[in-house]
Amino acid sequence: MYLLYVDESGSVHDPNQHFFVLAGFCTFERQGYWIAQELDKIAARFDPADPASMELHGNPMLKGKGRWRGHPKEERERAMEDALQVLTASHPSNRAFASVVLKSSVSPQDPVEVAFEQIASRFDRYLIRLHKKGDTQRGIIIFDKSTYETTIQTLATDFRTVGYTWGVIRNFSEVPLFLDSKASRLIQLADLIAYATFKKYEQNDERYFSIIKPRFDAEGGIVHGIHVRDL
Repeated sequence: MYLLYVDESGSVHDPNQHFFVLAGFCTFERQGYWIAQELDKIAARFDPADPASMELHGNPMLKGKGRWRGHPKEERERAMEDALQVLTASHPSNRAFASVVLKSSVSPQDPVEVAFEQIASRFDRYLIRLHKKGDTQRGIIIFDKSTYETTIQTLATDFRTVGYTWGVIRNFSEVPLFLDSKASRLIQLADLIAYATFKKYEQNDERYFSIIKPRFDAEGGIVHGIHVRDL
């Protein structure tokens, strides 16, 4: 089974932000433990006695908020880079996915709906490609707990029964699950991927996005794992 961990970046309701992002990565079920261990090592650099208390969360890390206050900027930035490189160093079957929505381009439609449809369908098609190669797998999408939980659950149910723009989701074994990011290093990595993607499109800052760019799902030179709706 493949697990797609997803988080959001950007606010649907903030008029000062132009983009909304859903992004994360998928991993085969047995890969998650190794990824979490590597992320624990990074957190332990900031609190060896209680690494679990250091949540790898992009905005606080880079801005020095909360538990990250007092740690040198260079060390916080390096931790962000190192955490993203955990994905790039992992098994090649672990792929990044993102949906980037310019909010004004879909108004009055909900950007959450547009982004979820894209990221869910692209994950589903990744599983279809694996099936065609003889590796049949099911998938589950796991989100950070958010204010969009009701919207996403409803959409996911509709996609599995009524369908979406390009068909019906066929390879998910359950509707999306929601976890507290404090309890999951993998959700935290999804947050870092979403934040890196948001910074690229909202702030034209590619420093962190460039690390994960090669890991977006692709085949035959065609990148499937990221969709940008900006027109």
